[in-house]
Amino acid sequence: MAVSRHEVTIGVVIPAAGRGTRAGQGCQKAYRRLEGDTVLNRVVKSFRAWNATCPIVVVHHEEDTELLEACIDRDANVYTTTGGSERQASVLEGLRLLSTLKESPSHVFIHDAARPFTSHRILNDVLELLCRDSSVGVIPALAVSDTLKKTDSNGVITATVPRSGLFRAQTPQAFLLETILLAHEAASAAGFSHTDDASLFEEAGLPVQTVPGDENNIKLTYASDFEQGARILREYTSTTAVPDVRVGHGYDTHSLVPGHSITLCGVEIPHTATLLGHSDADVGLHALTNALLGTICADDIGSHFPPGDPQWKGASSGQFIQHAVQLVTHAGGVITHCDVSLVCEKPRISHHRGVMRDSIASLVGLDRSRVSLKAGTNERNGFVGREEGIIAFATATAVFPNGH
Repeated sequence: MAVSRHEVTIGVVIPAAGRGTRAGQGCQKAYRRLEGDTVLNRVVKSFRAWNATCPIVVVHHEEDTELLEACIDRDANVYTTTGGSERQASVLEGLRLLSTLKESPSHVFIHDAARPFTSHRILNDVLELLCRDSSVGVIPALAVSDTLKKTDSNGVITATVPRSGLFRAQTPQAFLLETILLAHEAASAAGFSHTDDASLFEEAGLPVQTVPGDENNIKLTYASDFEQGARILREYTSTTAVPDVRVGHGYDTHSLVPGHSITLCGVEIPHTATLLGHSDADVGLHALTNALLGTICADDIGSHFPPGDPQWKGASSGQFIQHAVQLVTHAGGVITHCDVSLVCEKPRISHHRGVMRDSIASLVGLDRSRVSLKAGTNERNGFVGREEGIIAFATATAVFPNGH
């Protein structure tokens, strides 16, 4: 069943309790430094750059508490807990913690602690598929291109395995939090072991779909993997030395006509007039929609939602915002800030500023601290001063970390 992007809320679980030292340097690979930063911190920062507020749970070994605190950039939504002796047990502990949060997310991305190069394109593709069907499991995967051979214990080839339909699974693997938690609890109680989280869905007869993976989304396991990781980072740095930060600007105005209420920035306010328009005429959200579209050089709001189209008659402008957010996200952008200014004599905006900021934050998927809402009069000048209409200006900032 398709759902709105804002109905799918995301949490992240990163199992990092393993003792594997095959990468060398005598330490767990997640804590090794790669071009100046730990592998684990690169994973945390990648998800935080993609989603500014989602809860992230890092599951660590009980002996690594101090090491963990020293190597990751924490914020209020990064949580830690100790894991088990196997990856599956650690994932279960992370899911349990995530499910007990006050605002528990609907879905979870489970991601390897040693896989620091997951692109925002992959994360967006996984999220988009969840929005199309929130009940499925989703994993990134790459088609197998090499010929596969099966051997005996002596290394003698016993068969050639057909590669048609075979894929290499990557992470993050995403699921409904409640469903994957129940599957892990059942597997733990029965003593079953699985190589990845999607296997639990498969065994339960639940659908798992794939999105295209990425050759750079490697799991750092051996020393040679770290050498490849360093090459990836050097190539990335050389092509994206200047951050791709884009600021879009939007403007809109609507006339005031007799009425009983007015909708501004998604908030209905009792008033002696209403705004005239084909939709709900929310001048603030219309300006912000144009600003968001500006970050990807897209056409203005009227091109996406023609005012003469009957399907938009009386429509909530929140739909327009969500459409623009989706376009920015699909283009690889991370929206980091929104600023809306309203110019009107009445109603008095200061009484409603807080709830308007909350409304915009919810629609765009930002923390309230990243939304600005200002208002001023036109000092009784012009059509605004005569209370014949309202003007809105907006800016939106989006960062495209992969240089899209």
